[in-house]
Amino acid sequence: MTKTFLARLAAVAAPFVLAFGLGSAPQFAGAQASPAPQAAASAAAAPAPVAVPEKPAATAAAHAATAKVDNPYGIGALWSQSDAVAKAVLAILAIMSMGSWYVIVTKLLEQMRMGRQARAVDNEFWNAGTVQAGTARLAEGSPFRFIADAGMQATQKHDGLRGKVDFADFVDLCIHRATERVQRRLGNGMSLLATVGSTAPFVGLFGTVWGIYHALTAIGVAGQASIDKVAGPVGEALIMTAIGLAVAVPAVLGYNWLLRRNIAVMDDVREFSGELHSVILAGSAAA
Repeated sequence: MTKTFLARLAAVAAPFVLAFGLGSAPQFAGAQASPAPQAAASAAAAPAPVAVPEKPAATAAAHAATAKVDNPYGIGALWSQSDAVAKAVLAILAIMSMGSWYVIVTKLLEQMRMGRQARAVDNEFWNAGTVQAGTARLAEGSPFRFIADAGMQATQKHDGLRGKVDFADFVDLCIHRATERVQRRLGNGMSLLATVGSTAPFVGLFGTVWGIYHALTAIGVAGQASIDKVAGPVGEALIMTAIGLAVAVPAVLGYNWLLRRNIAVMDDVREFSGELHSVILAGSAAA
């Protein structure tokens, strides 16, 4: 009897259960499918990413040039950051360099001019009829004309006490004295080159010692030997050494070169002096 009642109850409830299941299935399916349209809508509503344009090469180069700083250890920084002693050392080295180059250039021009005058002697002086005529053909200020004038004046001054000296010896003395004066004038400035070549390295070394002193002082004040405390003074010291060598080396080379050229020029002068002495004596004997 109980089984009959349960069977009748299941038969009555089955339609209601079936109807409830069919009504809830579409809703569940809609709940499962709804995220996809919502995601699509969200994606459509989101703003599109803005493309960032790349910087042109010119802008990058400008930024690189701006970022690049001047060398804090160069010549300009050395002059602007150095004290009075370092500036005095640099000024002395600059004066030495200018003086040595001035001597090198002027002596070279003088030697070249004397070489041209020596060639003019061969073409003009020795082809003249007399010593006076040959002397007049030589250029004013020429050392050869100076020696020829000294020889001619010796023939006119051989009187009084000078007349007691042998004529040949007196003429030779006057010509020799004039030749020595030409040699001394040709050697003017050579002592400056020798002085610069021998002292400029030591002046630069003084600047080096002064820079190292500043480096040690910076280390003592800072209490630590960091590179930023040492680099500036040590760089100053190395620059001083380099400048001293740069001043000394051209002076030494120029001194040796000009000295060798002076010897060649003076050979022409002494040759002219000896021949002039012989010609004057021959002319005096003929008279």
